[in-house]
Formats: sequence, C-alpha cells, structure tokens
Amino acid sequence: MSNDRDFLTLASIPASEWPALWRNAIALKAERAAGQRHHALDGKTVALVFEKASTRTRVSFEVGVYELGGHAVVLSSQGSQIARGEPIEDTARVLAGYCNAIMIRTFGQDRVEALAQWANVPVINGLSDLHHPCQLAADLMTVIERFGALDGLRYTWIGDGNNMANSWIEAAGLFGLDLTLACPDGYRPDQTILAEATARCAASGRGRITVTNDVAAASRGADVLSTDVWASMGQEAEAQQRQTAFAGYCIDDAMLAAAAPRAIVLHCLPAHRGEEIMGSVLDGAQSAAWQQAENRLHAQKAILQWQFAK
Repeated sequence: MSNDRDFLTLASIPASEWPALWRNAIALKAERAAGQRHHALDGKTVALVFEKASTRTRVSFEVGVYELGGHAVVLSSQGSQIARGEPIEDTARVLAGYCNAIMIRTFGQDRVEALAQWANVPVINGLSDLHHPCQLAADLMTVIERFGALDGLRYTWIGDGNNMANSWIEAAGLFGLDLTLACPDGYRPDQTILAEATARCAASGRGRITVTNDVAAASRGADVLSTDVWASMGQEAEAQQRQTAFAGYCIDDAMLAAAAPRAIVLHCLPAHRGEEIMGSVLDGAQSAAWQQAENRLHAQKAILQWQFAK
C-alpha cells in the first residue's frame, strides 16, 4: 500500500525536484520570519511515532505541522501498544485510518519500510539506523544558503560510517558531490549504499566518493566539514571501544585551519564537545550547526508540502 509520496530516503524525492524543494524551504523560512502563515495541512493530522528519544525531530515536526495548519499526534513507544509488541503493520493500518501522514523515528530501516508498506498515507523517515534523510535535507539547504549552490564544493565527513554518513553518500550519488569520508577501519559506511551511489556518480559523470582513514588528507581543502557523535543511540555499550577507535577523528582548530578558508562545519547534534568536535569549533565563527538545526524545521515543512501537493 506504500505510495509515491513516501519519504524513506533522499532518493524518494527525484533529484530533479530537490532544487524547487530547497527554494521552497528557504522561502518558508523567510515567510515565517515575516509572520506569514501557510495552510497546506489545514484539516490534516500527522502522527509522529518515536521509538527513539528526540529533541530536534520532535520539536521541528510538531512546530512544522502546526505552522502548516495541521495537527500533530505524538506517539512514543512507551506510551503506546508498540512497546507491548504490536506488529508495525497493525500500527500502520490503525494510524492510517486516523491520520493523513505518519513520521517515524526508529531503529531498523525495515520498520520504516514496513510502516510505508502497510499504511495507505504518506510516511516520512524521521531517522533510522541506516538513513537520516530529513537531516540531510536540512544540511544541504544550509550549504545552499552559505554557498549559493551545491556544486563546486568539497565535502568531508569525519567519523563513524553511520546513518548520517550513509545519507551523505546517497546525496553524493544523487547530486554529483565530491565527497570524502574519513572513517576508522571497522566503522565504514554501508557498502550497498556506497556501491549504489558510486554507480550513480559514474553513470552521470558527476561526483566522486572516497572512503579513507587518512583524516588529514580528507579534511585538507574541504569546504564542508561534517561529523556526528561516535556512539549513536543503541551503541552506548560500545562507547569506550569507540573512543579508542576514533582517536584522531575530532574536528579541532588545526583540522579546520587546514580546510578551505571559507569552510563551514556541520554537526547534526547532540554534540559531545571534546570528542568528535572541539567546543571552539562548534561554537566558533565557521560553525553552521545552529543554522543547520533550525533548517530542520523549514526543510521538513517543504517535504510535508511536497507530500500533500495535488
């Protein structure tokens, strides 16, 4: 029952439609600052399902649905039948009977896909262990605001080959980005996603994706430096092991100095200052992390508008 308005990965929206979506997101941001209201979701209800804790995803979606004229229903696993083992396909069919769209923040990508399969309303992947497309939509919007375009830039990911790294790889394949990922051995990104994106770059003749453990080479001359925590939710037991493995993978002042003079730094937050990024960088003049965090609201409003466009 899944439909062509599901947003499960970045590629759910054709690459040709993303420029218009980002223009809309930037316009929505300006219009919000001017006090203008929108009504794309008038009379509509969106279920927000959280199987993982959240700050930015929850607040940005709740506020975004409200500002588009709709109503958000927040459902946490502990406050629902999900925690008692109700199958995701049953939850999907029930929520689809009540709501006009569903956002889920969860663990396995298989749960996102099952929800989309069994719900006959649009589904948004607010985060899974494999992909974080809403965050990448906001990240690339931030790059456009700072540089005017995505093309002609060097993108560098420093750290874990996690869901964020996977979505950056998918973005490189879709938009022909020059992306280097510096990840320790044993913490590389998903090989299937990497192979598919590399094939896209080859087919289009645009973009290049490199995975290395040479942090210095990866960051040298970069226009966009991006990172995330070393231990994501569900990996807390590995925290000490990961601290050892990721020694040297911290974005510090020396790394930033070796990047391009106009470089910006992105972090999807929450951050552990002194681990994957130094406080002087995160809070410094070249940090775009707070602009990036705000842009979750505007990018997601544009995605919701895309889903409900006639």
